[in-house]
Amino acid sequence: MGGPSTASRMLKSLVNRFTPANDANSADTKPGPDGFLTATKYGALFTPTDPAVDGEDCLQDCANCSINYPKKWSIDEDDKLYGEIRGWSRHLIVATGKTDWKRDVEDEKHSVMEAIGKHIGQVEGRLMLSASNIPVPEVAGGHSGPYGEERPTTVLLMPSFTYVENVQPTHVPDLIQSVINTAPTNTTPLDTSSSLSNGSTGVNNPQDDNAPPPSNGNAHSQPNGDSNGNGDVPHTPMPGPPKDLPAGLSLRACPHKYVILICSHATRDARCGQSAPLLRRELERHLRPLGLFRDLGDERPGGVGIYFINHVGGHKYSANMMVYRRAEPRRSVQEQMANDGPDHEVGGKSNADGEAAQCIWLARIRPEDCENLVRFTVLQGKVVKPERQLRGGFDRERGIASW
Repeated sequence: MGGPSTASRMLKSLVNRFTPANDANSADTKPGPDGFLTATKYGALFTPTDPAVDGEDCLQDCANCSINYPKKWSIDEDDKLYGEIRGWSRHLIVATGKTDWKRDVEDEKHSVMEAIGKHIGQVEGRLMLSASNIPVPEVAGGHSGPYGEERPTTVLLMPSFTYVENVQPTHVPDLIQSVINTAPTNTTPLDTSSSLSNGSTGVNNPQDDNAPPPSNGNAHSQPNGDSNGNGDVPHTPMPGPPKDLPAGLSLRACPHKYVILICSHATRDARCGQSAPLLRRELERHLRPLGLFRDLGDERPGGVGIYFINHVGGHKYSANMMVYRRAEPRRSVQEQMANDGPDHEVGGKSNADGEAAQCIWLARIRPEDCENLVRFTVLQGKVVKPERQLRGGFDRERGIASW
């Protein structure tokens, strides 16, 4: 009664979402790496939910949540979270089909993780390496059993939202040079007017005379996030896959619009082994009615892929969660309001194309947080409890990061 209408709330939300980082309070930002700004306060990085814009629901945890953590659940609630994580350039997520690993995943014998650890000096920029429960693909001859020696696997590279298939440890040096080092980074500016739905895998072709230089985080940067007039830092669209892709490897775009990563590394901390499956169940409960839930191996376009990964740091703040969100196509307010589904198509193509615009890294996540996490964080890129849960992340459209 008497509150703002749905249309007015949506309009204000859209304005807030695409306000350029240059317009943020200068006291809350400072010059950062590669022409990006560093958000020194959490409110400058991602839009916090606001009851005046989002309604009173953003203030309430899930009222009918039937999943709870164990009674003796205890985590650190006192430490300041925001701004304490190290910046990273790219994220390589390796399919292992497992939910727990050795304490250090580089110690998994005959694995891609082990090979990456041996060749990490060849990687440009800081690479975050994660083992995951993404299923290991079947191979010729019906090879089955646990991931290990000589069994090819799949890796997911972020922020390009690109799968590399048939990867073996012996491929890793070439994988680094031809795929990882040529892919966009978290501080490669993103222009949604030109980067979406172009069929690109988001990987440069180093042998293409017309290709932009390989991205090491500064190839397309402009000092202090200078805008091209629509709130974006100028960005050159990425060409197709490299011509020198190692024999046997193939690239394809990840079909999901959103990817949620949850730490399940029980060997490092039992709380993560407990919390990850509970959170996945609760997320599924809220995503299924929206048609957004994607189970392991579900390749339908769009939707939300939920994967378990190994230690990312900060187990005492369990549960840790990373939300990668693809860029949204630029549409008018009327088009946004007329959107008849979360995976609305633009120009005949699903907007589940293109690279990641944001990664929102959260901690202290509980099952009762999941409803609003889906509603506001996954679908809108907002943070409900930034003062308690936001660790950091980046927004490539606005040219801003937490580091």
